[in-house]
Parts: sequence; structure tokens; C-alpha cells
Amino acid sequence: MNLRCAACKYLRRRCSSDCIFSPYFPSNDPQRFACVHKIYGASNIAKMLQQIPHHLKAEAANSMYFEAQCRLADPVYGCVKAISLLCQQIDHAHSQLAIIQAEITFYKAQIPGDNNQTQNADQ
Repeated sequence: MNLRCAACKYLRRRCSSDCIFSPYFPSNDPQRFACVHKIYGASNIAKMLQQIPHHLKAEAANSMYFEAQCRLADPVYGCVKAISLLCQQIDHAHSQLAIIQAEITFYKAQIPGDNNQTQNADQ
């Protein structure tokens, strides 16, 4: 029994054994293809998957799905919004780390005679 993939079901066509979509859009997850189709269209998805080396196709399909979800959630910024938020979190973490390192240095300087112990421990 040959089950049609989610793409072929969505496009209402017969799913061949060499279907470009079937490995990346399984029949048990129809929303995955529907989401990607809304943003890219079936023809563009097929072209992208055909041009990518085989070992990268699954990753590309996952990336298209993530980008499509982000674009549907935020039509203006899409996945750029998520990337920007993550960059802001990284910047914030770096600044907090710098503050904590400065506090550690300050408190170590307050301890009398600790410099020799720290230097000996490092060697």
C-alpha cells in the first residue's frame, strides 16, 4: 500500500515512488507542507530540494519549515525577528558576564594576601 506524502495529498496528485517531497513531508504531518507551500509554493520547494546535495535536503526542508512558520507568524520580519532576539540575549549575557568578572576581580583585590595564593594555584 503506497501512502501519499503530505505534499501530494495537499496538491491532490498521485505520489510516485521517487517523489521529491515524500522524505521531507510525511503523510502524518500535513501542516508541515501546507505551511511551507503558503510561503514558497510547491514548484519552488521542488526546485530548491533538487538543487541541494542529498545529505543537506532534510536540513533544508527543516529550515524552510522554520522560516515559513516565522513568516506566517510575523509577515514583516519573519525569522529575522527570532535571530535578533537571540542576538540581544547573547549581548545581554556577555555584558552580565563582564560585570560579574569585574566584581570577582574587585572582591579578590579586597582580600589581603590572596594574590600570592592565586598565583601559586595557577602554576
